[in-house]
Amino acid sequence: MSTSSLPVRWLQSLEWRRGFFAWARTDGVTWVYIFKVLAAAFITLWLAMRLELPQPRTAMITVFIVMQPQSGHVFAKSFYRVLGTLAGSAMMVALIAIFPQNTELFLPSLALWVGLCSAGAMRYRTFRAYGFVLAGYTAAMIGLPVLEHPDQAFMAAVWRVLEIALGILVSTFVSAAILPQSASAAMRNALYQRFGVFAGVVVEALRGESQRDRFESSNVRFVAEAVGLESLRNVTAFEDPHMRRRSGRLVRMNSEFMAITTRFNALHRLLERLRARGPLQIVGAIEPGLNTLVELLQPYVGRALTDADALRLTLELAAYKEGLQAQVRGLRAEYLATEPSESDLLDFHTAFELLYRFVDEMYSYAETHASLAAHRHEREQWDEPYVAQTSWLVSLAAGVRASAVLLLLGSYWLLSDWPSGAMMTLIASVTVGLSAASPNPKRMSFQMACGTAIGAFVGFFETFFVFPWIDGFPLLCMVLAPVFVLGAFLSSRPAYAGYGIGLLVFFAIGSVPNNLTVYDPYTFINDYIGMVIGMFVCAAAGAIILPPNSRWLWSRLEQELREQVLFAISGRLRGLGSAFESRTRDLLHQAYGLAAGKPQVQSQLMGWMFTVLEIGHAIIELRKEQARAPVHPAYAESQPWRQAIRVMGRALARLFLQP
Repeated sequence: MSTSSLPVRWLQSLEWRRGFFAWARTDGVTWVYIFKVLAAAFITLWLAMRLELPQPRTAMITVFIVMQPQSGHVFAKSFYRVLGTLAGSAMMVALIAIFPQNTELFLPSLALWVGLCSAGAMRYRTFRAYGFVLAGYTAAMIGLPVLEHPDQAFMAAVWRVLEIALGILVSTFVSAAILPQSASAAMRNALYQRFGVFAGVVVEALRGESQRDRFESSNVRFVAEAVGLESLRNVTAFEDPHMRRRSGRLVRMNSEFMAITTRFNALHRLLERLRARGPLQIVGAIEPGLNTLVELLQPYVGRALTDADALRLTLELAAYKEGLQAQVRGLRAEYLATEPSESDLLDFHTAFELLYRFVDEMYSYAETHASLAAHRHEREQWDEPYVAQTSWLVSLAAGVRASAVLLLLGSYWLLSDWPSGAMMTLIASVTVGLSAASPNPKRMSFQMACGTAIGAFVGFFETFFVFPWIDGFPLLCMVLAPVFVLGAFLSSRPAYAGYGIGLLVFFAIGSVPNNLTVYDPYTFINDYIGMVIGMFVCAAAGAIILPPNSRWLWSRLEQELREQVLFAISGRLRGLGSAFESRTRDLLHQAYGLAAGKPQVQSQLMGWMFTVLEIGHAIIELRKEQARAPVHPAYAESQPWRQAIRVMGRALARLFLQP
């Protein structure tokens, strides 16, 4: 070993390196994001001014709204922002053409359009929702300023599309070129880590060491991951052809993982009932079969499941399945020697039937995971998509709130003839759109109002005491940078995202200079007062008009959760299993989030989910068995056992509708 290499090895072994890499993986990502926001915003502002666009601030606002830490999210938001902008611009031109200089008819029509878009945003709750948000408030942002000059409407729409397109182009370029953070890497990491966590839950539960709170929290995590991975899959399609070619397998993996969690939950609930009921003789008869599976899964606990690990797991599960039947026959013979009751013997058979089906589902999941190593694979063929489920009442509530806010503020503007009333109405439409898909629009609107108020004070100082004294674009960037850094930092923190959005977006709307800057303190103050009033009205509407986090809504979602049993009874059999799994989890994910801070309600929701999944899965499997039955008089619809099944289905429907 050379002497010169010793200092290098000493530096590599220092504690600060580990600390630096830990910082780089956490806060370092945030500061890279902030740097990219600044770079994209200032490049966009410079280009917009050089190209002499009428409102460079619009292009800059696009950067603030589109930019995300991961490049895939930027591509997805940009795509849907373009679609939403085009749809909103087209609707605005149509409304102006139909109702030229007729405010009394234009405003209700605009309110209806914004309400429909807000309802659509609540319906989809992914980046598609962003397209609806943009379609709504773009019509307002273009239409309200030119309401008295309809001849300028078309060019206003054209300029806005060009300004937004410039912001999107710069944002996507900066996000992809400067230290890109890939959404596909985040998705692969989530996929690999998920099974290790699940294996730990399984091992703990099969040993009888599971705790109720920890078990429920693990299932909440699995539900959130199932919903989130579907959203991530849609995002990665924009940035990574490697993941795009595996899209079918990713959908299949998500569906199969939901299936194995359902199988395991049913097995776990049965074992918990047997352990709680006693005597432990039946549990002792079942445990040898469980212990073999525990030993198989133990090496995978808490570690990432790579493609090679998945292949090894597939082989191990195949061998376990082959030996399970012989093991069960031996255990059954030993158990029969104890002369169990008929109900205990039925529980014994049920436990091993659930165990076998759980292992079979896990084998399919591992096989699909292992197939990700190949570019092409037969398991890519999957025609059972993830099906989201949103209550129509939730979407309707979001639409009613948006329309009511716009009608209220628009009417006040017309009656008072306040010069800044148009700004108030316009900003209210933006706020109600941005908060539409939020689980708590009241809180989001209030945070945005506070961020805007901070931006108003800072903006007034900079506009009238700093901007007149600076000369040149570099000094302008230096003056604006501290505000943008603070706003970007706040927006990167979920608990303070509303403050960051309010500071970034509405500081830019009111304080960033245009190509033709007008210094008018009276208009400046009135416009910011109108902005803050509009946001507070949105917050009040979120608290008064069908608030989404109130009892009525999560109670309604709980009812729809129970109604998924009816879907299992009457739904089309093709793809029913995957649709039932995804719809049930999507409803639970929404209701659980709306019931935040109410642990008793959340626990009740989890209990209903377990029951619905267990009963619904049994119904679907019974229907599949009936569909596979041969054409024979013994299987005719008129047979008593078929009639009894139909009676049972009607009884279950009544039970879950009114428990």
